[in-house]
Amino acid sequence: MRKREKKTRSVKMESSCSRLMVLSLAHATLILIGVSSNGITMASSSQFTAMFCFGDSLIDNGNNNYLTSLAKANYVPYGVDFYEGPSGRFSNGRTIIDYLGDLVGIPYLPAFANPLATGKNILRGVNFASAAAGILEETGRNLGQRFSLSQQVENFENTLSQLKNEMSDEEISQYLFKSLVIMILGSNDYINNYLVPSQYATSYIYNPKEYADLLIERYATQILALHSLGLRKFLLGGIGPLGCIPNQLATGLAPPGKCVSLVNDLVGMFNTQLISLVDQLNSKYPEAIFVYGNTYGAFGDILNNPTAYGFKVIDKGCCGIGRNQGQITCLPFSSPCIERNQYVFWDAFHPTQAVNQILARRAYNGPPSDCYPVNVQQMAQM
Repeated sequence: MRKREKKTRSVKMESSCSRLMVLSLAHATLILIGVSSNGITMASSSQFTAMFCFGDSLIDNGNNNYLTSLAKANYVPYGVDFYEGPSGRFSNGRTIIDYLGDLVGIPYLPAFANPLATGKNILRGVNFASAAAGILEETGRNLGQRFSLSQQVENFENTLSQLKNEMSDEEISQYLFKSLVIMILGSNDYINNYLVPSQYATSYIYNPKEYADLLIERYATQILALHSLGLRKFLLGGIGPLGCIPNQLATGLAPPGKCVSLVNDLVGMFNTQLISLVDQLNSKYPEAIFVYGNTYGAFGDILNNPTAYGFKVIDKGCCGIGRNQGQITCLPFSSPCIERNQYVFWDAFHPTQAVNQILARRAYNGPPSDCYPVNVQQMAQM
């Protein structure tokens, strides 16, 4: 998901990565995991044994339903195009995780906080993502309870303890080695922290470069914590062009038809640092693979060339109130737009499922400009 040279709507694409890792890919056989302790055999044609997801509202599938939080999406019209209706997903339908699950052969994941997320139900993976969560512990506190990244990692440890009751040491080691980890974080560290000086002091304490450095340092700590527990395949999604979301356009800080360039510059610093982190981790831990998903580039491509993707509306939410339908996000029983597949944004902050499907496909089989140094399909073969 890499930078395009042309600039429309002031979407600033990241510079292309200067170095590609040369990887020799071997054909991988499909994994069969026997759970010998109770006679269960988990036979599957999926490309990974399981999928574990860490993130924020972009991929939360219901964890915040069980928390005392203002950041919830368990009401109509959320889920208007989802087969279960409102589920806690911040979309009219499916998330990028749902679509990636289809592509790799893994069904819908249970939310960690769901009481049913136990026993056999967690063998194919768990979603730990929590709306309003960030890399920093304090991010999103203005919206109430949420599972921060560090808490999500602790929640994974609890899940791992359950899995160890179902498998032998050798089985759990192979299971984790062939599992896919997806981490999509950082957006809230800006829109629910750094860009809210009335509630957070971070913008007074850190300049933009220092703040990006801080986020990457804390992020790396949690990534390595998961690595130490046995996980080896990591997809790290970059932050999208936040300066183009309806919430930021509604601030009036950008000319008509343009994005808020200051905000895009901020997240660009984070993404650049994340690419460097991916290079460092791949060099230091050759038995693992760390991949950067260029959300910024892919989303920017959609905004720059909307008609090529079938979109007509790129500057306001399908459901919301006020300027750009972004000043107040989608409220209970609001009436959303009719042509939802023609909108890039579902509400003030989140894309429609039509965009999520595009992003998932590009992450799965896109070139290094989309997923660096390899894509998800290639990760499965390693």
